[in-house]
Amino acid sequence: MSALAELQNRLGYIFRDEAFLRLALTHPSIAREAKTVTAHNQRLEFLGDSVLSLVLARELYDKFPDADEGSLTKSRAKLVNARVLAAQGRRLDLGMHLVLSRGEENTGGRLRASALADAFEALLGAIFQDGGFHAAREFILREFATEISELQLSAGIENPKGDLQELLQARSPVAPVYQLISTAGPDHDRTFISAVLHEGTELARGSGKSKQSAETTAALTALKCLREEKVS
Repeated sequence: MSALAELQNRLGYIFRDEAFLRLALTHPSIAREAKTVTAHNQRLEFLGDSVLSLVLARELYDKFPDADEGSLTKSRAKLVNARVLAAQGRRLDLGMHLVLSRGEENTGGRLRASALADAFEALLGAIFQDGGFHAAREFILREFATEISELQLSAGIENPKGDLQELLQARSPVAPVYQLISTAGPDHDRTFISAVLHEGTELARGSGKSKQSAETTAALTALKCLREEKVS
């Protein structure tokens, strides 16, 4: 199996025209080194950035019907920042497939966060060009499923743990306590489950890719339950 075929299996998307994939993996340093007009991935990166923004904007708009523009913008920003995009590229192991100049290779270009983030956006542009909007949307939602699920209760809430503590302090001076329940998965892709307790009573549980994320999700769930109780 060729390297590109292996990559496509990992992506869960098979290109009809592999030229789009090759272009997405071609770093701009190739053109700088050749000192000639050489195609590279920056145009696809531009396209992929726009497709990603649209797909996530629509997904957040549908998921959070009560959220205002500011909350939706902040939620989207958490998903499309350079750190998250680089992590996506790293998770797909795009670095090992990049076509780099000798200089970029020698200075650690395959591991550089900016190169991975750019390649991931270029990949989205390539999928859009090859398979259309539906294929790109399907890929994006699959790759961002965990991140989106961890945002599902966060629209309009800046500090879930702080908000929960403030809400509970109206009832009791005792602060909520967070307890790690379990961890699962390999070291590079762990899932944590944490519970939030108040005065010995478990209020909610949450899961996430870090202990902090799991605690935040637990706090969000507890907030939702307590506010629903208050309304009813």
